[in-house]
Amino acid sequence: MTITETLAKNRGELENKLRSLLAKPVFLIEMDAFALPCGCKGLTINTRGLQYDDLEIFEEHINEYLEKTSEDLEVEPSFLFARLVPGTAEVASLNSRVLCNRCYMDFSRGSGKRPRPDIYILNFLRRE
Repeated sequence: MTITETLAKNRGELENKLRSLLAKPVFLIEMDAFALPCGCKGLTINTRGLQYDDLEIFEEHINEYLEKTSEDLEVEPSFLFARLVPGTAEVASLNSRVLCNRCYMDFSRGSGKRPRPDIYILNFLRRE
């Protein structure tokens, strides 16, 4: 299976799981694998129909689904988060990221689920 076929398969499976869990139309309009110049790499899944309240209520399930999707695409699910549209309750994307050392230090200094107004942390594994 090619990388694009694997991305398409996992995007569809995750979308179906979220729709079933939330009992409403949730659209995962795009799933991308990325590698940033800083050294971070991972997945970004652009969403429509997913809300901040959904994250709070179904966090455990969403986290589990995103972890499985990450593992299926060989991305270590050490930092899972949602990016929020500032000033709204809309979730813009779900993200699975392997942090570079600099970005790890930036996020490890923060605390809580919302270190920034546009980020909701689902899972952050601290390094030893």
